[in-house]
Amino acid sequence: SSSVMNVSEHLSCPLGFGHYNAVDICILETVVIVLLTFLIIAGNLTVIFVFHCAPLLHHYTTSYFIQTMAYADLFVGVSCLVPTLSLLHYSTGVHESLTCQVFGYIISVLKSVSMACLACISVDRYLAITKPLSYNQLVTPCRLRICIILIWIYSGLIFLPSFFGWGKPGYHGDIFEWCATSWLTNAYFTGFIVCLLYAPAAFVICFTYFHIFKICRQHTKEINDRRARFPSHEVDAAGETGHSPDRRYAMVLFRITSVFYVLWLPYIIYFLLESSRVLENPALSFLTTWLAISNSFCNCVIYSLSNSVFRLGLRRLSETICSSC
Repeated sequence: SSSVMNVSEHLSCPLGFGHYNAVDICILETVVIVLLTFLIIAGNLTVIFVFHCAPLLHHYTTSYFIQTMAYADLFVGVSCLVPTLSLLHYSTGVHESLTCQVFGYIISVLKSVSMACLACISVDRYLAITKPLSYNQLVTPCRLRICIILIWIYSGLIFLPSFFGWGKPGYHGDIFEWCATSWLTNAYFTGFIVCLLYAPAAFVICFTYFHIFKICRQHTKEINDRRARFPSHEVDAAGETGHSPDRRYAMVLFRITSVFYVLWLPYIIYFLLESSRVLENPALSFLTTWLAISNSFCNCVIYSLSNSVFRLGLRRLSETICSSC
């Protein structure tokens, strides 16, 4: 208990209101962060192994972006080991400011990669449905790899000004006191991030999925009209080989995108309010931050529950592990 009290004296425990209550809250925060770290690492390692064990998943061009997101989310879990180890064992704090800056930068870059991948996935599905004949010529493995490289470079550059004193990259729920008190957000830098990352990604996703489901709805209506006029097996076969697989897969990706923005929206709103000095609440800071970071585990759950090919690969992976044991 003395070591926990020593930790609470040096670390920022945003939910505590008294000394002993702060110790209890620090323990609660530690449990939350340790649990999320374990779930994120285990879940994304499972996704990566399943993709290597299920060749059918590679038939989708979006598998490049899904795997990129899995690696980015895995690195988020590995990065969360920093606050986890800091809470479990407090160090001297000599490099506290550098640790805060590097950790905040890495988390922001990794989540930017996930956000950009979701936008690219929506564009990919949009091209697959609107230009099915020329899709294979437009979307090639080489172009996909170049796109992924550009995503990483762009994400790394957009948050780089935070190292030169221009605001905070967006990490809240600070673990160390220096992060909470000395490293402040900046309204101009926040606007810069919103204009170059959050807003364009959200606009692209809304535009593409709106048109995807609009086209799929029109296609379904045409199929139903044909079945009503010509109730034959040819029409049924044509309907089943049309956009229905693309629509089902688009629905899976739409669920992943929706959960991403549902979990990240409170964080983005609080980020904007704190940068504008309208609201500053340590409890909300902690909750919105780790709610957003929990999305790195939710992607694994959604994909495993929604994609039958992924479930088959997961079952084969489980059988292989059990047989080897």
